[in-house]
Amino acid sequence: MSDMTEISDVTDPVADNESRSKTETEATEGVEIMTGDPRKALIKLSVPMIAAMILLSVYNVIDAVWVSGLGSDALAAVGFTMPLIIIVIGLGNGIGAGVNSLISRLIGAGEKARADNAAMHAFCITAAISILITVPLLLFLKPLLFALGADSTIDLAYRYAIILFTSIAFFLFLNIGYAVFRSEGDMKRPMYAMAASSILNIVLDPIFIYVFDWGIEGAAWASVVSVAAVSAVMVYWFRFGKSYLTFSWKCFKFDGKIVLDTLKVGIPASMEYLLIAIIVVIMNLLLVDVANEDAVAVYTTVWCVVMFAIVPLVAISTAAISIYGANFGATRYDNLKVTLLYGTGIGVALSIVIAVIVCVFAHEIAYLFTYADGSAHLAGDFAAFLRIMCILFPFAALGLMANSLFQGIGKGGTSLAISLFREVIFSAVFAYILAENMGFGQLGVWWGGLLGYIAGDSLGFVWAYLHIRRLLSRNGAHEEKPAVK
Repeated sequence: MSDMTEISDVTDPVADNESRSKTETEATEGVEIMTGDPRKALIKLSVPMIAAMILLSVYNVIDAVWVSGLGSDALAAVGFTMPLIIIVIGLGNGIGAGVNSLISRLIGAGEKARADNAAMHAFCITAAISILITVPLLLFLKPLLFALGADSTIDLAYRYAIILFTSIAFFLFLNIGYAVFRSEGDMKRPMYAMAASSILNIVLDPIFIYVFDWGIEGAAWASVVSVAAVSAVMVYWFRFGKSYLTFSWKCFKFDGKIVLDTLKVGIPASMEYLLIAIIVVIMNLLLVDVANEDAVAVYTTVWCVVMFAIVPLVAISTAAISIYGANFGATRYDNLKVTLLYGTGIGVALSIVIAVIVCVFAHEIAYLFTYADGSAHLAGDFAAFLRIMCILFPFAALGLMANSLFQGIGKGGTSLAISLFREVIFSAVFAYILAENMGFGQLGVWWGGLLGYIAGDSLGFVWAYLHIRRLLSRNGAHEEKPAVK
């Protein structure tokens, strides 16, 4: 394989053919890992993802600290934009899951030419979605912010959001670019890119906000400059970096089936983020009704800690999408079972360790968010709810690995159905029954939500396991296929 991946027109057909031949016969290390032992693959592909996602989570916390220095209005203004930001990020991650799933399945099936074409389709889809989302969002930004609750802080929220959402294309390109690399088993470049973006943002935040005195706009510009700079690096990697996939417009030929297969996973995966927003709204309304706004503060803040704590589980399940996809494409269904069980086992073991640590240091963690006089009275509830949520961690491993299985094999609708049961049907119903009907109040919302997630995650795992058993029984004995070259 040549050291530089061709992306522009090649004038020497002989050299081009030789380069393509070497590319097709020498799989990158990532592809070899992906199509090899699923146990080793899961470990090797997960570690870079865990490192990158932890750093990204640390950045999110530090970013909030810098913005809080501007006052409560600035922090609230950023908070009012969060639902829109979640939707944009969810769209990028969701479409990225569709891209990852399709390309890894094509690689597993040995269809490199179609995999190359699918990669180029991914960039076209990114451009189209960027236009479709950016234009209406900018046109209706102020009314949307008003609808989300921004009133006295509308000007601050608008000044922050208008900068971020003008640059949606960068955010989507990064997420889908990460997915393209992950689809060929390359986790290192996404790790480097995510780390670079986070570190650059951490450095630029205080400079733009306080040194340049740009205020809340400085926080937005720090994010935009960071993702734009890393996007430039990603373009360089696609143009000149060594990859299994060939990133060239000569590989592109419009294929409606590729678009459909990408969106069949991408759209449901994006909608899963919408379900997260819906359950937050439902729980907040319940808490206000049975308790007060302090209960909402405790609930939302504890969930931020929970999401940080399960980052390793999210990283493992994200890495598993590529492994599921490659083995499904190669019809190695027994490896799907190995990946599901091994990944869940690792996740459960890791989550138990994390849960014990969080439980032991619950009061210390609570202090980080309740050290001020105005919030000190929340410390007891914070620590109590955090300890209750530790029970969820092992079950989260089951649900995440199940969701990633269905995304990896191209069944995005099934993954969405599992999330619907977990996020809305079970959690919302159980919380309502315990809090309202049985009169347990705030405690009922806590335990109802927890029991709902446990039920949803357990259902997802059983669903995934039974689906793999059906695949194995339907196709009979496994036939060994040659590895993708």
